[in-house]
Amino acid sequence: MTTTPRTYWLEHAWLDTHVEPGVALDVRDGRITAVRQDTPAPPPGAEILRGLTLPGLANAHSHAFHRALRGTVQVGSGTFWTWREVMYSVADRLTPETYHELARAVYAEMALAGITTVGEFHYLHHAPGGTPYADPNAMGEALIEAAADAGVRITLLDTCYLSAGFGEPPNTHQLRFSDGTAEAWAARCSVLKERDHARIGAAIHSVRAVPADQLATVAQWAEERRTPLHVHLSEQTAENDACLAAHGRTPTRLLADHGVLGPRTTGVHNTHLTDEDIALLGGSRTGTCMCPTTERDLADGIGPAPALQRAGSPLSLGSDSHAVVDLLEEARAMELNERLHTRTRGHWTAAALLRAATADGHAALGWDDAGRIEAGARADLATIALDSVRTAGPLPRLGAETAVFAATAADVRHTVVGGRHVVRDGAHTLVPDVPEALARAVEALHA
Repeated sequence: MTTTPRTYWLEHAWLDTHVEPGVALDVRDGRITAVRQDTPAPPPGAEILRGLTLPGLANAHSHAFHRALRGTVQVGSGTFWTWREVMYSVADRLTPETYHELARAVYAEMALAGITTVGEFHYLHHAPGGTPYADPNAMGEALIEAAADAGVRITLLDTCYLSAGFGEPPNTHQLRFSDGTAEAWAARCSVLKERDHARIGAAIHSVRAVPADQLATVAQWAEERRTPLHVHLSEQTAENDACLAAHGRTPTRLLADHGVLGPRTTGVHNTHLTDEDIALLGGSRTGTCMCPTTERDLADGIGPAPALQRAGSPLSLGSDSHAVVDLLEEARAMELNERLHTRTRGHWTAAALLRAATADGHAALGWDDAGRIEAGARADLATIALDSVRTAGPLPRLGAETAVFAATAADVRHTVVGGRHVVRDGAHTLVPDVPEALARAVEALHA
């Protein structure tokens, strides 16, 4: 965050409903103090952002260490469950030091893609075998520090993960995820401290990973602190079948019965739902985080996002396993997946998809004052080039449509967080060589 007053001049700005040319933003103490439209030329001394400037993007669901799987999991065939075994092998190798290096590079990659806030769904808590580190939150602290080093905001969604399945103890890999009980999880989480760039939220890994009689403990911890609560929900039909066998109800109904659903809760994926599930989620204003690039990469399926939104569930977006890190692609994929599913077009406007990637994503992570270009909001911005081979041609007033349906992360030219340039002219200002940092961190885990 910068405390020095400054002015940004936006060649074109997306102002929630439309693209406005020539907008000057006055910024002080990391927040926008004024939005001045009808400013055809840059004011003296203003920093110039040419292209289309959006509010900073919110990546509402991340597993930073999954970035090390990119490419390696594309060899051969399989299912989500075979992919999971490869994922566990990478998780087994991480230490607080190597996790910091990897996450720093991953969050820098996100900044290059215009992402200013990440929701890190964090369950890799302890050393292999389950022994706590000297600092029981060493792994979470590594992630918080990595976000600071990369210049982005983070909501650390500290995750309760206690069992391998319904009535099953953690397997060998999962021992380092588990605190033993939800009460022990809550005690450890309560030590974590928020910072200017970091908020602490909660997560239930899934209904198969937290016994039903301990779900309320996690929900109560989040409710008392009025903090976000996220949960993987019905990503796989196998989870639904096992929940029905164990409890005689769907995962969504099980969460509802134990007080987990509500307006500060977000279900991640929400792929295989019944009509009753959709009504429960929408009626409680529980959010839905769609992760289309991961859901297609893992062959999960296409979730009922339009029905969920109509029912009252706000939509956000995440890159999850980081098959790619590109929130514009996530937004585009949500619409295009639905076109394939229904064989009709136009389920969301470009403006609606951008809201999912900005304001609604930030709200899902507890940053209600970010994700908008307006006075009082945090000065978080992402500027998309309008002169690349992907974006050149359309009229500037169609910039939102161009951004969602043609642009990629490679078209991000500037990223500003709290009034500070984190990416300038396509280069990260804090991590000098992001590709090299990624290569070094990933190679260390595969050595």
